[in-house]
Amino acid sequence: MKQADVLAHPAKVLGKRQREEFFDNGFTVVPDYVPQAWLIRLREAAAELIDRSRTLRQSDGHFILEANHSPDKPSLHRIASPQEVHPVFWEFFRDPVMTDLAADVVGPDVKFFHAKLNVKSEKGSGGFKWHHDITAWPHTDFSPVTIGVYLEDCGIEQGPLAFVPGTNRGELHRMYDEDGVFTGIDEAVMDRLTGERDVVRTPARAGSAVLVNCRVIHGSAPNKSELPRPLLLPVYSSADSFPYTPNPVPSIQSGELVRGSPARYASFDTFQCLLPPDFRTKQSAPWEKKAADNAAAAPTM
Repeated sequence: MKQADVLAHPAKVLGKRQREEFFDNGFTVVPDYVPQAWLIRLREAAAELIDRSRTLRQSDGHFILEANHSPDKPSLHRIASPQEVHPVFWEFFRDPVMTDLAADVVGPDVKFFHAKLNVKSEKGSGGFKWHHDITAWPHTDFSPVTIGVYLEDCGIEQGPLAFVPGTNRGELHRMYDEDGVFTGIDEAVMDRLTGERDVVRTPARAGSAVLVNCRVIHGSAPNKSELPRPLLLPVYSSADSFPYTPNPVPSIQSGELVRGSPARYASFDTFQCLLPPDFRTKQSAPWEKKAADNAAAAPTM
């Protein structure tokens, strides 16, 4: 569903300013949004998964380990598809607290696409270079939204999400080299863009939600604190939006309708989108390459 069609429906959660901010700047923050009862359950589920990772010696399909991971002190960069390995996450992703929020920016009929839990364990856990989301998983339109939920308080030292405002309305830049390896957006491009506008970082209290437009340029700095930065990141789209490249975080729930009615027709936006590498081939997903890079040195934004 396109922006004009989305805005024809009244919002259930966001205020007028927040909705405008999302479409104009590419992101908006909803402070203290997730109820405390949900936060407690999500934290408990995350702790169970982190504890389960103690037995791992290398990353697998769900758990992406940091270089210093050990049984005594688990250190995780990310858990892919947490809803596949703990039922609480799938229950949360289907709850109106999330699907109503998604509907305010994608339209009343909402599909689930994929999810990650970026654990970003304390001190030394790497950041993620500047990027667009949509060029990793193109859809027939630009409705997909990522909703970041901070499970713990997040300060500047922990590497909160950071954005270049307004870049959701501009060019989509290359993020991969000729071999299909994720490099982030070229530094010269970023120097120009960040010289034109201020970077906005989003430290926030636990339970705050950050809505990320799929086209906006964003990233995060390494975690320099003694505290982790667990950030839950489900992705939703309008029901009439369809991916046309392989899902880099495939799961059995991908494409499941979580709110409203199924689409009868597809929505198409003719703005061209750069294609990613085929994640089904031997090329690793971006966060796996990043985890390997972190073994040598923590990346910067």
